[in-house]
Amino acid sequence: MRTVADDLAAHAARHPGRIALDTPAGEITYGRLAARADELTRLLRARGAGPETVCAVAVEHGADAVAAMAAVIRCGAAFLTLDVAQPRERLAAFVRGAGTRLLLTTSAHAHALGLDVPTVLLDRPGTEPGRPTAEPDGPTAGPHRPTVPPDHPATPPPPVDPQALAYVSHTSGSTGEPSPVLVEHHALDAYLRDTARAFGLGPDTVALQTAPLGYDASIRDTFAPLLAGARLVIVERARLLRPGDFARTVREHRVTALLSVTPSFLSHLAGQPDPADPLAGVTLVASSGESLRPFLTAGGRRAVPGTLVNQYGPTECTMTTTRHAVPADPDTAADVVGTPRAGTVVRVLDAGLAPVPDGGVGEVYIGGAGVARGYGGCPARTAECFLPDPFGPPGARLYRTGDLGRWGPQGLTYVGRTDRQVKIRGHRVDPAEIEGALLSHPRVSGAAVTAHTDDRGRTYLAAHVTGDLTATADAELRTHLARSLPPHLMPRRFQRHDTLPTTRGGKADRRRLVVGSAP
Repeated sequence: MRTVADDLAAHAARHPGRIALDTPAGEITYGRLAARADELTRLLRARGAGPETVCAVAVEHGADAVAAMAAVIRCGAAFLTLDVAQPRERLAAFVRGAGTRLLLTTSAHAHALGLDVPTVLLDRPGTEPGRPTAEPDGPTAGPHRPTVPPDHPATPPPPVDPQALAYVSHTSGSTGEPSPVLVEHHALDAYLRDTARAFGLGPDTVALQTAPLGYDASIRDTFAPLLAGARLVIVERARLLRPGDFARTVREHRVTALLSVTPSFLSHLAGQPDPADPLAGVTLVASSGESLRPFLTAGGRRAVPGTLVNQYGPTECTMTTTRHAVPADPDTAADVVGTPRAGTVVRVLDAGLAPVPDGGVGEVYIGGAGVARGYGGCPARTAECFLPDPFGPPGARLYRTGDLGRWGPQGLTYVGRTDRQVKIRGHRVDPAEIEGALLSHPRVSGAAVTAHTDDRGRTYLAAHVTGDLTATADAELRTHLARSLPPHLMPRRFQRHDTLPTTRGGKADRRRLVVGSAP
């Protein structure tokens, strides 16, 4: 099958001098990007990368991160991108859960991560490094790096198997470790092509990378523009988080498209007195990750001068399943997420898997092109969440989202959840994962995490804990959690209790856990 890596090579052949990446290190042409991807492809093939080989990419976002992912795709293998700013223990869990066989990183990150995985160092051109090994003057002072023979064959890789694994992305889970979601090449390729087509991306598009590596939205951010021959702007993460710097970035780079911004960020941007018109020149804003309704209810649509698209879809269905172009004067009474993208199926079903009539509320099930293979190493959970489609052709499957929705004139409307999952700044969060991390603290005997909304409409987490915690400050609990959890899983409040309230069945009664008062 043809992949995005093939399209990158084709753009490089036709327009080698066109700018592909605008990075802090300088501009990178399509010709240079394709040449780097070819170099890394040869290195990966020499290390045995092929179908079902999971290659972790642990670098700062930039040219090498893009080239590394493209090279993995070219080999027909699968990539796992890691956000190197996350806790080391969490990244190690990702690597274990994905069954990683190769690590692509730099010397500094290899030292910091300390992962026992065969490693390719991207900052050592012309070498084929082995595992990081101990040196006499330090614990991991340097890797062993046998040289790649200069006459290493450059034969093209075999065609990519559409059913082979393309990437692994993790979701917050209740078992203590995040669950690896396995997405195949056919699903990834169909999604990227549909996104570029639906958004009208082309050589004149200038897209800003906003999603950090390690999250599946960064795949859309990176490859949908490059597939279309566009320019991708990559800046330091800190510049994206400060409204003034963000607006300057948009203006200085003449950004026209934002493919992965959260409603929380849009609300933060719109709520700043300065700068005026932070999205001036941007013709497309695609929002995802959480409900857009609070932003629209607060009048935020006026802050987006161009097209605003509300995207909906879980990681298990290749990022996006439905889209809704938000009108200039939106109806804020409902959270409309729109109509299915090409090749996908959305069904709203009752508890017996029978279709719910239009206007009725049921659970959302997704089928078609984007449905993932399942959860790596979790056959029971895969069987529970990925079901045969009783209304589809033989072999068709549905993913049970846990979301509640209903069909209406504008398509699907999101109503809520059937479980405890919440969205924090665009990230899917299962409070049970945080509870498990809290219970690993030696002085915490009980834990329950609840979600709340502050006076600005932002969702936050509160941790309710029991145990001998008289001498344990909140800062110590935060430090403990930070060893294994990223910032979006960190509770804003910690509240101590003698005992946690329970239901008649003996389970923690979270409805009675109110922030700021005793249960």
